[in-house]
Amino acid sequence: MRRLAIDYIFNFEHVAPFFAGNPQERSAWTDALARVRAHRRRGTDVAAVVAAQQERRHAPAPAREAAAKLADPSTLAVVTGQQAGLFGGPLYTLLKAVTAIRVAARASRDHGITVVPVFWIDAEDHDWNEIASCGVLDATPNWGEIKVTAPDGAGDSPVARLNYTSEIDASIAELEQALPKTDFTGELTGALKADYVAGRSVPDAFGRWLERWLGPLGLVVFDASDPAAKPFASSLFRAEIENAGRTTRLAVDAGDRLTERGYHAQVTPGEASVALFDLDTVRRPIKVAGDHLTIGDETVSREALAERAEKQPHTFSPNVLLRPLVQDTIFPTICYVAGPNELAYLAQLRSVYDSFGVPMPLIQPRATATILDSAAIRFLTRYNVPFEDLEPRDDRALNALLLAQLPPEVEKAVQDAEAEIGARLDAIITAVPAIDPTLEGAARSTLGKIQHDMQALRGKILQAAKRRDETLRRQFTNVRTQAFPGGAPQERQVGFIVFLNKYGPALVERLSAELPLESGMHWILTV
Repeated sequence: MRRLAIDYIFNFEHVAPFFAGNPQERSAWTDALARVRAHRRRGTDVAAVVAAQQERRHAPAPAREAAAKLADPSTLAVVTGQQAGLFGGPLYTLLKAVTAIRVAARASRDHGITVVPVFWIDAEDHDWNEIASCGVLDATPNWGEIKVTAPDGAGDSPVARLNYTSEIDASIAELEQALPKTDFTGELTGALKADYVAGRSVPDAFGRWLERWLGPLGLVVFDASDPAAKPFASSLFRAEIENAGRTTRLAVDAGDRLTERGYHAQVTPGEASVALFDLDTVRRPIKVAGDHLTIGDETVSREALAERAEKQPHTFSPNVLLRPLVQDTIFPTICYVAGPNELAYLAQLRSVYDSFGVPMPLIQPRATATILDSAAIRFLTRYNVPFEDLEPRDDRALNALLLAQLPPEVEKAVQDAEAEIGARLDAIITAVPAIDPTLEGAARSTLGKIQHDMQALRGKILQAAKRRDETLRRQFTNVRTQAFPGGAPQERQVGFIVFLNKYGPALVERLSAELPLESGMHWILTV
């Protein structure tokens, strides 16, 4: 974790000027409640658009009931979001959604208000490579990735405009081969084939899959690319165009202030950037050019573009600086559940929120966790292996573990020999200069060679221990592969579909009931 995220959790006063309040303080929630309710929104219209999306996706009844509550002006939302990752994306997508569900339930209970959890599908990003693969652990376990062939337009067009082709069937078949066979595999892959079909858009497939598992818990899934929702943000788009460059300047200024305090600026936009993309054809940036604006090679007046933003808002998309404000213009967001990188760029937006008159929500760091099976937990406990020692991609931790298993008399004999040889040769090194000063170098060289030979002997003993205890080495490797596949945290590398396959729907139910919300802790979970 970077220092900003650490201070946000443990020393909030150091970063307070950049945020709307400390989510760990009850008074911050009371203040946020008042701010959000004072800001007028089109709740009835928003609820209707969400309901139409849910109808198209055949959302579960609890999700529809939660969405209907958005029509009530007293209802608030806890929002989170992510790109439409293949087969639901990595584990952290599930953790974000479950965190939002739990925070919404806690806020409802603690403050006596109606709060619904909302998942915002960021469907207008064009980075295909970010969403085109799903990490898998097979039965060995070995870590690998299942990928899907890029459809036409991938990398240039927003993913909302991309439909899966028949190649998705091959990716599902590959996934089915890779997943260990369990009692849940057949039903799981059957559901996957129902949601991920040729001709279906990327965000639609993702939304159906997310609703299948979390809709029964009341999660409201929202496709942000829906043209029907764009009019809710038209005034925001128009203001951004009329004040082109202001958002960028405010974000850059906040980044400079963060840097002065020893933090980092997550977003460094160009000075001429407008916080909108043009979607009239492909996704193109809008830039300031004197009194005019440019879209590619085309020069347009601010007035003309502002008028188009009001009349055709579906032809625009917010960039990373404006997206949170669009989200919080549409939804009555009292709290946003963020990952560490999101937390960093949100720190640059408080003045931007103020400039548009949109209340900035509280920010709740998402839960961070690793799911290990019971055998892995027993291994770590029995051999007292620190979890963090599993992350490095070298053999230091394994060697230390194996060395600890050597008979004590072997290690003691080696250590005694090294100490005795060192002491005797040190005495020689001290004495020989009286006979011939040039002999000191030879004596030191001899000591170095002996020490090297002793290290080599120690290595041979260790290799013998490795051969003797191959089971221990295999267990260590298996646990490390579970925890840090490919050398990175599990929650970023492994699709949550892997855990649904292993533990079934009960996994989601248990997480929604028991996932800890205490910030600043990485949780090790076992089922």
